[in-house]
Amino acid sequence: MPFHASVLTLYPEMFPGPLGVSLAGRALERGDWRLEARQIRDHGIGRHRTVDDTPAGGSPGMVLRPDVLAEAIDAATPDGDARPRLLMSPRGRPLDQARVREIAAGPGAVIVCGRFEGVDERVIEARALEEVSIGDYILSGGEMAALVLLDAVVRLLPGVMGNAQSGQTESFEDGLLEHPHYTRPAVWEGREIPPVLASGHHGAVERWRREAAERLTAERRPDLWARRKTTKS
Repeated sequence: MPFHASVLTLYPEMFPGPLGVSLAGRALERGDWRLEARQIRDHGIGRHRTVDDTPAGGSPGMVLRPDVLAEAIDAATPDGDARPRLLMSPRGRPLDQARVREIAAGPGAVIVCGRFEGVDERVIEARALEEVSIGDYILSGGEMAALVLLDAVVRLLPGVMGNAQSGQTESFEDGLLEHPHYTRPAVWEGREIPPVLASGHHGAVERWRREAAERLTAERRPDLWARRKTTKS
């Protein structure tokens, strides 16, 4: 069965969006993965299909109702559905490449896109939603975050990338940022490609790339560098 993504959202028209073009779009057309955008409001309350209410305890904004969202989740996940249930949330666990690979290796994902001030905590607990964050900033809703997550996952699915090895040498795959890249012309605006890359000496090229990746990581992401040194010691 292909990877199956179900996105629960108040704005299903935002999908597939950028996932409908390039590698992800071609893979979607081939059937390498499936995407369904499900309207949460279909499970809303009353004539107006209400999905939110005022926060308990008083505060600005509105909160997605637990009964509405639970019904939407249940409709998207029949008995036996083993897909993880993800809630895109700024307070969630930061998304990293290791978690992306775990999701890509599974049957798919159910992704809940929050709106307003957030989601009633009870539905997060009752439906075992895993909160996932794509960074320390606030978006208007979870849709853009869901697109980011799916783009990261889909490109790792079998057959999506032309060269599967490309995904094994990128930033974060070994706790390092990726080494610099160069191509023709050999000299551009007085800047030369490092001579070692034209040497034909594969061992020397690999050493240069490793050292460059380590230097960049230490300079730009000291947090990653410190973590890597700890795990390697």
